[in-house]
Amino acid sequence: MTDWHGYAGTILHFDLTSGSAERLPLSEELARSFVGGRGLGARLLHSHSEPGSDPLAPEAPLVFAAGPLTGTRAPTSGRFSLTGLSPATGTILDTNCGGALGVRLKAAGYDALVVTGAASEPSVLEVGEDGPALRPAGELAGLGVREATARLLDGHGRTSAAVIGGAGERLVKLATIMVDGKRALGRGGMGAVMGSKRLKAVVASGARRPSVARPEDLDFFLYEVSKMLKANPVTSRALPEFGTATLVGVLGKRGVMPASNFRRAAHTSAEVSALSGERLAEEHLVRRSACWGCPIACGRQTRTSRGEGHGPEYETIWALGANLGLTDLEAVVELNYLCNEHGLDTISTGGTLACAIELAEDGAPLRVRAGDFESLAAAVVRLATRSGDDGELLAEGSRALAEAFGRPEAAMQVKGLELPAYDPRAMQGQGLGYATSNRGGCHLRGNMLGFEVLGTPKLVDAGAVEGKAGLLIVAQHLGAALDSLSLCKFTAFALSEEHYSRLYSAVTGFDLSSQDLLLAGERIWNLERLFNLREGFTCADDRLPTRLLEEPNAAGEVVRLEPMLAEYYRFRGWTADGVPSAGKLRRLGLGEYGPSAAGPADEGRSGT
Repeated sequence: MTDWHGYAGTILHFDLTSGSAERLPLSEELARSFVGGRGLGARLLHSHSEPGSDPLAPEAPLVFAAGPLTGTRAPTSGRFSLTGLSPATGTILDTNCGGALGVRLKAAGYDALVVTGAASEPSVLEVGEDGPALRPAGELAGLGVREATARLLDGHGRTSAAVIGGAGERLVKLATIMVDGKRALGRGGMGAVMGSKRLKAVVASGARRPSVARPEDLDFFLYEVSKMLKANPVTSRALPEFGTATLVGVLGKRGVMPASNFRRAAHTSAEVSALSGERLAEEHLVRRSACWGCPIACGRQTRTSRGEGHGPEYETIWALGANLGLTDLEAVVELNYLCNEHGLDTISTGGTLACAIELAEDGAPLRVRAGDFESLAAAVVRLATRSGDDGELLAEGSRALAEAFGRPEAAMQVKGLELPAYDPRAMQGQGLGYATSNRGGCHLRGNMLGFEVLGTPKLVDAGAVEGKAGLLIVAQHLGAALDSLSLCKFTAFALSEEHYSRLYSAVTGFDLSSQDLLLAGERIWNLERLFNLREGFTCADDRLPTRLLEEPNAAGEVVRLEPMLAEYYRFRGWTADGVPSAGKLRRLGLGEYGPSAAGPADEGRSGT
């Protein structure tokens, strides 16, 4: 029997249909191979789902999973992952979040919570040290995120709540889950999955702290990583002072921040200065806020003339600002509050409205106008409530919306997930990252910002395609490892895989080298790829919107995807069709998950 450190050692399975719970021991093999968080979620999703499942069917699982560092003294260790089948994309989808829910889940005695089935009425699942309990949501049903969260947390110390708003209850494909009203399990429509289970909220509480195998080693490594975080200008100054909105100026001035549904770049003199992080700090910042255990504190508590709330982040400022032709920063902050209250992913909401604006300008009967706050706010409400003459269409996301009007090219998405705020025509490696992301158009599954813009750990030519596949693959593996530990990716501006492996080994007592950590990330990435192949995805889905491939930006650049993609498959040890080879799967210990389509191709013949 394993003497657990870092881990709680138990997985809780709760079936909402029967109201029954089962506690299962975490195996050491599972912990060592998939680490925790995102990796553990991917492995459990494989075990608890059948091929071809409907993401909104009762049997579709939702996996809340903490990492081995969650709740420890490691910096940014308040994070956890939620993994499931996305109703927006049909892919495996994990979403990683701060706040304190992961800490409280582990404090209640669990590394992971697997939720299946559907409740008979709107309900709240409470998980505490005395076990789980399913209770009627009562008056919480139908409430917005702010009020529902306040009622769940009021008077309850050491408690955290993941709550859906009206969008999730109505199964809107862009619905998110808000954690403690401040942080979001944002992408891929996981709020709709909770809504399909009639689950208004998951509440976790507990006071246990994970034990540490080697406390003296941890003290030393914490001293070391603290120095690194304080010495790095991104983690010690830019993010604390201006939040992620600091990127508005950096990216806008380099022509990387797109505008108006990727039809142009944001203009330096107009959008960039109007929407900057400096201006957000001067005019709207009330105070900084931090997730549990985070020394960076990039969160923003803000205020407008109408009220107060949390955010916005850089992605939101872009999605609801420049992407919609809106340069009134207070209006952008208000739209962010509105999305948070209804429980909507701000990136996908902005992407869908930007698509709607383009379609409307070409004659489609959609009531939304570029730069017009009133029409945009009204459209957000119709989208969240599936109301009005276009609410049902908007609620399905940009891909379905554009296809409904015979204009699929107007949806800036990959695998059905709306693109984030980096124009890949100015960052070739980021374009490859979008195309190959297992959960669709995403910058957090292999962000090339450090390599192609910020110069951390080194600066490369953003316009070049040579060598980008190798850099991206390392970024994808490290990102999967961080999501599994679970730590914030912002620490990677200052820390390396060597720091992370030392922290892991000191906490758990499992010796893990930096290369072993990256190998775990590779195993998780390939397992996610196998899941998507099982669901019918192919290399034909590793694509970008035609606009990015055929319409040049101001510098005359388009994304040159094909040579990067061929190199990417080869470097990964996949076939030319993007299928992990049998040899690759054997090396990663994933042979049992490999599709027969993997065929006889061997790693040694198909790549590194």
